[in-house]
Amino acid sequence: MTIEAPTLVEDEASTLPDEVRYLRWTPMVAGAFVAAAFAFILVTFGVTIGLGVSSTSPTWRDASVALSLLSGLYLILQAIVSFGLGGYIAGRTQGGVDAARNSETETRDGLHGLTAWALAVLIGAGLTAMVGAAAVNRSSPSLTMGNTTSAEPLLSYELDRLLRQPRRPPNADMSAERAEAGRIFMSSSSHSGVNGDDRTYLIQQVQTLTGISPSDAERRVNQAIVSSKTAIAHARHSTIILAFSVAVATLLGAVSAWAAAVAGGRHRDGVAVPEWMAFADRFEPRRAR
Repeated sequence: MTIEAPTLVEDEASTLPDEVRYLRWTPMVAGAFVAAAFAFILVTFGVTIGLGVSSTSPTWRDASVALSLLSGLYLILQAIVSFGLGGYIAGRTQGGVDAARNSETETRDGLHGLTAWALAVLIGAGLTAMVGAAAVNRSSPSLTMGNTTSAEPLLSYELDRLLRQPRRPPNADMSAERAEAGRIFMSSSSHSGVNGDDRTYLIQQVQTLTGISPSDAERRVNQAIVSSKTAIAHARHSTIILAFSVAVATLLGAVSAWAAAVAGGRHRDGVAVPEWMAFADRFEPRRAR
């Protein structure tokens, strides 16, 4: 007895980690990849049909507040569906749980879904960062010239109209003038707006560069300032709606992933889900009685 006891303890200890391992990476990673892929498909579909909160297309100027709100609602709904699917897979495919089901089992399933949600969010953030870095690298030659401004491409149309001329000299480079005018237009959204000195300076610059009369130059500058203020306000509203939608979608996605993982764990163990999760039973084949 004294010789066999340590052997039994060692055998039990060797099998203990596999039985009580709290988190398993395989179902969590699988759920995260499924959630990220499904979210990418739904977001791409939404942008294709025009449900994009922000866009680089010039048509964003015509977008209404209702369309922005609808786009934000779609972003929230796709997050609930995508993260719910990933959480369900993470809970359903988790193995090695105890036969006796209790509240700790549901907590373990929920944590698997929540971890899958976190991994999916990190995957999406990483892809977004890589796309942004690639866009910056493609535009790096123009950035090194030192004549760029934050007004581009937001106010590109206003700058085009401001410096439009019927005959432009060959090889004319107006990047410095555009950048300077863009920085002045950006101040139109402030409380004080464009001050008188900047307005006068722009009128003189437009008259010199385009060759139009002083009255036409003044009219161009005034119209460009009003249009710039409207465009900046529209872009600001879209940014606020986008930020709020992303925050709400991310938080509700976490709740959806937790609940779906718990439902997946119940289906794995053959346990009935609560009434508020009963919709998930529609995707389950009926068991023979």
